[in-house]
Amino acid sequence: MAIATFLKLNKIPVLFSVLCAFFYASFAYDLDRTDFIKLAMLYGALFFLSYKLVQICRDNFRFLVYLSVAFRLVFIFSIPNLSQDFYRFVWDGRMLLNGLNPYLFTPQSLIEMGQLPFVQAQELYDGMGMLNASHFTNYPPIKQLVFVIAAIVSGKSILGSVIVMRLFLIAADLGTLYFGKKLLEKLQMPTNAIFWFVLNPFVIIELTGNLHFEGLMVFFLVWGLYMVHIGKWQFAALVFGLSISVKLVPLLFLPLFIGWFGQKEKGYLHLVLFYLITVLTVVLTFLPFVSTEMLNHYMQTSSLWLNKFEFNAGLYYIARGIGFAVTGYNAIAIIGKVMLALLVVIVLSIALFRKTKTLPELASSMLFAMTAYLFLSTTVHPWYLATALALCVFTVYKYPLAWSLVVFLSYLAYMNPDYKENLCALAIEYVVVYGFFVWEVFFKKRFSF
Repeated sequence: MAIATFLKLNKIPVLFSVLCAFFYASFAYDLDRTDFIKLAMLYGALFFLSYKLVQICRDNFRFLVYLSVAFRLVFIFSIPNLSQDFYRFVWDGRMLLNGLNPYLFTPQSLIEMGQLPFVQAQELYDGMGMLNASHFTNYPPIKQLVFVIAAIVSGKSILGSVIVMRLFLIAADLGTLYFGKKLLEKLQMPTNAIFWFVLNPFVIIELTGNLHFEGLMVFFLVWGLYMVHIGKWQFAALVFGLSISVKLVPLLFLPLFIGWFGQKEKGYLHLVLFYLITVLTVVLTFLPFVSTEMLNHYMQTSSLWLNKFEFNAGLYYIARGIGFAVTGYNAIAIIGKVMLALLVVIVLSIALFRKTKTLPELASSMLFAMTAYLFLSTTVHPWYLATALALCVFTVYKYPLAWSLVVFLSYLAYMNPDYKENLCALAIEYVVVYGFFVWEVFFKKRFSF
């Protein structure tokens, strides 16, 4: 009787929920990434329906939680269809399970030596693609821990390993929901704002569907922000260290704590201790793998993001075009380093000159630092946006929401066999993003939903 009453009183939300589940199922099990028209139609419909669900059900927190779980579970038995990275995840996990350090060998080198160190090695090698297989892994230790757990649980099935990793990422998103809600309550902000992240189709598809570990990094980041806000900065430092050991991106935020601790009693002493705990946590997680050879390989692979890789970039593509006109060649090696130097200047300027007395101010500083990183990067894969999207929940700025809609234009590249990007589509994406950014930061100041 209660279910019948609920359905009668909530016809529109239930209808939208069923449509979302159907569209997510189509996305998970019946989509080829070269079919951009279908991808765009599904994503556009999901974005609209999810926006309306959060808007209509803003007072029904429990129902939105159920939807958050249900939509993720739709993907549970699917193989990621927009990214090949998961093949490398499974490879690294099985390397570790077989006593091999994944930082010391490229898949290509082992295959060329005729070594198939574990079950399905050739299938994993073929699946990850030559670009991934020819480079050393640069996935940090906490990710590697999840990889090896997946290998332990399912060492002979790729789908089994995918399911294990997906369960970790679903749990991480629910952890973000839990601590995000608690933090919003502490800040006396609407708790339903957390669903702009948790129910965002971008998050569900890219993190749960395509197994990108920004979800785990964001979980530790939001948990850390909550602990910072309630004054448990020692534990927050530990959690931030774990976030860095999932992906190195949160290193970007460490200078921003200068303003947070600086205006408190014994602030600079606590700041130093905060940094020490964070760094020690990161070092301890890397310690089982560290060697001179490992560090050389790690730096070699990481440098590719400055010297070689380019995808869905904004300001970098403008600089590259100017470089071509002036020099006649792609000056990525020079431009990448200039962009990095500019990023350092911007982050330090935010850290030294922007107020961070409250948690929303600290989150805003982190959001601006992350935005600078994305604007200046030579490579901006869609899932990189997850950190900015999570941070904006705790601020008055919502331009990452607009970006999470238009970022899927970058997938037009997969319509071409050589993955050539559509510069017109990227121009549309960045005009929208820069427009929303300038409007909110310099004019509107607040985007209300």
